[in-house]
Amino acid sequence: MDFDTIAAISTPLGEGGIAIVRISGDQAIGIADKIFRSANGKQLEEMDSHTIHYGRLIQPRTEEMIEEVMVTVMRAPRTYTKEDVVEINCHGGMVSVNRVLQLVLNNGAKLAEPGEFTKRAFLNGRIDLSQAEAVMDLIRAKTDKAMNVALNQMEGRLSKLIKSLRQDILETLAHVEVNIDYPEYDDVEEMSHRMLREKADHIEKEIKKLLKTAEQGKILRDGLSTVIIGRPNVGKSSLLNSLVQENKAIVTDIPGTTRDVIEEYVNVRGVPLRLIDTAGIRETEDIVERIGVERSRKVLKEADLILLVLNSAEPLTAEDQQLFQAVEGMDVIVIVNKTDLPGKINIGQVRDLAGKHQVISTSLLKEEGIDDLEQAISDLFFQGELESGDITYVSNSRHIALLHQALQAMEDVKQGIEAGTPIDIVQIDMTRTWEILGEIIGDTVQDSLIDQLFSQFCLGK
Repeated sequence: MDFDTIAAISTPLGEGGIAIVRISGDQAIGIADKIFRSANGKQLEEMDSHTIHYGRLIQPRTEEMIEEVMVTVMRAPRTYTKEDVVEINCHGGMVSVNRVLQLVLNNGAKLAEPGEFTKRAFLNGRIDLSQAEAVMDLIRAKTDKAMNVALNQMEGRLSKLIKSLRQDILETLAHVEVNIDYPEYDDVEEMSHRMLREKADHIEKEIKKLLKTAEQGKILRDGLSTVIIGRPNVGKSSLLNSLVQENKAIVTDIPGTTRDVIEEYVNVRGVPLRLIDTAGIRETEDIVERIGVERSRKVLKEADLILLVLNSAEPLTAEDQQLFQAVEGMDVIVIVNKTDLPGKINIGQVRDLAGKHQVISTSLLKEEGIDDLEQAISDLFFQGELESGDITYVSNSRHIALLHQALQAMEDVKQGIEAGTPIDIVQIDMTRTWEILGEIIGDTVQDSLIDQLFSQFCLGK
């Protein structure tokens, strides 16, 4: 495909040792040669591929020095985009890297759109769509396990499974077509409803196996939205600080200290939690605190996990009981805090209100009970331990939705077989399954969806 030569800053903006400006396209080396003067006097066109060279960037018209740089030359097709790529390593300051980028743009390159380098890798056939999406998952990974899931997908583990299923479907469809078009061929076994049912059962089983990992995979990718709730001054902010292992929230003996929603990511045994410390939910005349309470109620409705904190040193109140009612039907872990103080809470009543939900005792002041809490979170969502590395996790919401559609299409195939529908009609739903699975890897996807997906990438990737 013919594309403009593009350029962008590929490292985070800010002060640092090194920043990189990446150029990709047919004119990448030519544009770099206009502005680069190597220490040995050679042009980049003369250099071997995948080599790095020291020199200066200059203004072509005046030969004024702009930056001292190292320039890497990588020739197609052995590059990230399968195009010629030049990477300019300069000093990592805001002014420096922006000057270098502007120099490149002024000499023939076009500013890359978000995700355009990865989009070209996809369009040029180096990776499929699921691998391209895994690149962003890798960048956004919050834990080692989330990163491993993204790496496996980037290496093509999901792609291989999807391609294998599509090949099975394609061979079945081809068999049906041969039977229809060449009925006189005796050496080709006739595709019966029984044989088609066996194929449908196999494909359905494999899709269900992938979907079985979807809940865990999505948690690893997006994190668990975890809301800490409780009356004022029961230890919600102390719990946040204990899990984050940093004083992110103000902790005092004064009720109502937290006036707003505080968010922080934390890694709990490989599970990324998006911890949300809320303002204590209570009736209040303070207008600022009241706004915080309303925000707390809102995030409560969107949570994956609720950590309901109670004060062991006080009897249960009507407000505590209202909180139990507010989280009914949700995934909840009840935390009885301040066990270092004389106990006044009725623990039997707490367990009755908690029902099937786990109750953990903690003294956050003495840092006791945190390990038990982390284990309870892991048990709740991963039965205590993540599966071994040979499991292919499906973590992307788009992929999960498409797999559910493919599963429904296979159900339609099986219903058609049960009803005795002619095989040439049943194969329509089988073909639909093949097309839906193709959307996961980008074989049967619309251009508008591709543009939308890559627009979510960061600039320079």
